[in-house]
Amino acid sequence: MQYFVKITICSIELIMKGTEQELVEGCCRGDNTARKELYDAYAGRLLAVCMRYLSDRATAEDMLHDSFIKIFASLSKFTYRGEGSLRAWMERVTVNVVLEYLRRNKKNIISNVEDGDIPDIQDAPSDDVARVPYEVIMRYVQELPDGYRTVFNLFCIEGWSHREIADSLGINEKSSSSQLTRAKSILATKLKEYLKKMK
Repeated sequence: MQYFVKITICSIELIMKGTEQELVEGCCRGDNTARKELYDAYAGRLLAVCMRYLSDRATAEDMLHDSFIKIFASLSKFTYRGEGSLRAWMERVTVNVVLEYLRRNKKNIISNVEDGDIPDIQDAPSDDVARVPYEVIMRYVQELPDGYRTVFNLFCIEGWSHREIADSLGINEKSSSSQLTRAKSILATKLKEYLKKMK
């Protein structure tokens, strides 16, 4: 499932009038046309990033707004490393803005999971999961409890290590691993149920 989600997200392409480097240079000069083009090119993708972590669209849109404020304020610190580097940097900024919001407003974002509560995961075969529409998978991810959803997104989609997740959320690595295991178990159960209905 992790592989499928990554492949799906990476398949989304942006079409822009200028290159990333040209947009960055224009924004740093204060060119409002470049800023608008940057916003138009990436707002949809970054809103999707926010929606992966938050349960309601209004809050996600607020976080998108806050993310662009931070992006425009920090662009002078961005180092261009080739096509795709701007998108990756903007997504990282957005994730950090959302995580800061979650830390501020959801003090108990990470649920306590005892070792005995962690189920064995029996993933659905990857060929079967490939038949599940992307929108369905992401809906199931959104339905996860806040802590499970956050760790799942950071580990499976952003590619963070458990150490990075633990440092960012102020938890230990074992808690991060436990949250991920529980999230995968819930998702596997939902996907199996969905696949049964498809037969």
